[in-house]
Amino acid sequence: MFAYLDNAATTPVCLEAAQSATFEMVAGYGNPSARYAFGQNAAKRLQENRTTVARALGCLPEELYFTSCGTEGDNWAIQGAVEYGRRRGRHIITTAIEHSAVLEPLKALEAKGYTVTRLKPDRSGHVSPEDLRAALREDTVLVSMMLVNNELGTLQPVAECARITKAYCPDILFHTDAVQAFLKVPFTPKELGVDLLTISGHKVRAPKGIGAQYIRKGLKLPPLLRGGGQEGAMRPGTEPTAQIAALASACSSWYDQSEEYNARLSDLKNYALEQLQANVPGLEVVSRGDAPHICAVSLPGYPSEMLVRELSDRGVCVSSGSACHKGKPSHVFAALGLPKRTLMGVLRISFSPATVQEEVDALVDGLQEIQSSRVGA
Repeated sequence: MFAYLDNAATTPVCLEAAQSATFEMVAGYGNPSARYAFGQNAAKRLQENRTTVARALGCLPEELYFTSCGTEGDNWAIQGAVEYGRRRGRHIITTAIEHSAVLEPLKALEAKGYTVTRLKPDRSGHVSPEDLRAALREDTVLVSMMLVNNELGTLQPVAECARITKAYCPDILFHTDAVQAFLKVPFTPKELGVDLLTISGHKVRAPKGIGAQYIRKGLKLPPLLRGGGQEGAMRPGTEPTAQIAALASACSSWYDQSEEYNARLSDLKNYALEQLQANVPGLEVVSRGDAPHICAVSLPGYPSEMLVRELSDRGVCVSSGSACHKGKPSHVFAALGLPKRTLMGVLRISFSPATVQEEVDALVDGLQEIQSSRVGA
């Protein structure tokens, strides 16, 4: 059977999202900025969809700005924050296990004279709030810390770190990449105490090409682009109404069933770890994950890319880390200080509400077959 266990990379689009997108493309295709009724009806639906996504995130509709993806949101948060704080300083704090959408723009800022402190995780994949406290400086302008790690599933202490940061200096902006946390762990931006927060639609069964950025009300962040007045002139350009409608429908579907969905994800993850440990000799659990949908394991002595390829040949989809690595070694797993044999055999397994136990069984069977073929070779 075909088994898709890489839902941290992307999820299948749910029927509700596809239907909403189809309506906007085929029947409700008016430009929301047009002044005639057909366009204004599109504008009304756009506002309704913004309210729906804001409800799922737990923020005000006017604090939500639609983007194309998580990478755009992360880049906007970082570039906007350093411009906002340019008179205060040129020091930024992040972690060594952030997504490349955070780490790469920070590298570019370092080339321009900024100083970046990267907090290292412990062996379990968690960053220490006390390490953050020790890293804060008078010239710190931004802290960027993801909420759920995309390769380990670990929940980072964002709320505690935000409190420490704001107690040190309220003017330091705090950003969190919540792409893997959104709808899967309970939070609101206000509860976290963050100024900026990034989400992405294709991780929650919306199409690729749509995301959203939370900007705390009252924060005068510089706009991402210059142009027309769309998105409050903060992210101008004709709104992608079909993608936005799909995101709203996906959010509504998950939000209304979140207790059931997330319990199912947790049960699937626990089942997978139990079956893998019981039936695949030598397998090690690298991270059980705090979030319900991601875990990481290793089969020492079996290179990750070989495992991914041979599992694919058997119809099983898993990854050796973030899809954005494109086969390169994962900086996240490397940051844990794993033994080399363990590091080279890491696999990330991730689930969606559509995942079934038979897909997990197919993974177990696939790994057993690979081991048997190696023994017999």
